[in-house]
Amino acid sequence: MIPQSFQYESPGSLAEAISMLQQYGEDAKILSGGHSLIPMMKLRFATPEYLIDINNIPGLSYIREENGVLKIGGLTREAELEHSDLLKQHFPIFADVTKLIADPQVRNMGTIGGNLAHGDAANDHPAVMMALHATVVATGPEGEREIPIDEFFYGFYMTALQHGDILTEIRIPMPPPGTGSAYHKMERKVGDYATAGVAVQITIGDDGVVTAAGIGLTNVNPVPLRAARSEQALIGKPLTEASINEAALYASEDCNPSSDLRGSEEYKRSIVATLVKRMIHQAVNRANNS
Repeated sequence: MIPQSFQYESPGSLAEAISMLQQYGEDAKILSGGHSLIPMMKLRFATPEYLIDINNIPGLSYIREENGVLKIGGLTREAELEHSDLLKQHFPIFADVTKLIADPQVRNMGTIGGNLAHGDAANDHPAVMMALHATVVATGPEGEREIPIDEFFYGFYMTALQHGDILTEIRIPMPPPGTGSAYHKMERKVGDYATAGVAVQITIGDDGVVTAAGIGLTNVNPVPLRAARSEQALIGKPLTEASINEAALYASEDCNPSSDLRGSEEYKRSIVATLVKRMIHQAVNRANNS
């Protein structure tokens, strides 16, 4: 199928784009990378009358550190995340996740802001943002507001973005020494949505005690899910195989996968448990070598 007819707009500034969203109301959609929206338009699951392309707006693509905070512009491409030296040094989880997203052609255009704004629990970045305790910056008619990632996803394809908002930045605390991170997903074929995926960031003190942990789960819940009980099973105690197994068990119990062509509910829960163990070990290895 092909999309229904629409009016194309290409604003040259953020203020102009926000003004267009206000002018056109609910009939308008933002186009960034387009790899979520365009397929939906082709199937006519999305039928916007106005398409507002923000790719020509300057200043929305960057990766930088400021005052102990990693800042990523909403228009930053997946390929830029994949090859950033700053991310490779402090957040190896980004190299894990980007190479698992579709293919190089998609990564050259797909944006991190679009990935998150789409609100799909099957996307990879939401779980990573949960593990990293990120904050999303939305810019709208009233200016900027910060939204903690745990308050960003409301429901199936629903986020805290209000009409007139544009996701302009992601903010992530820079990790302290002794921190490692890792992500992996089980997929049927290269570039597929996850059968299940797990993102982990963990910080271990000099005494071997876990001081911080973040664990996010991909595509095993109607909305992106933080494995909160799993995190608490690790924090404040030395990392042992018993605590890792406990965290894995809690994650498999607390997720809500549905049986489909990718596997049964039981199978997906077992994948979650296995990946939690593996990603904790991988994150710890990276923390020890950082």
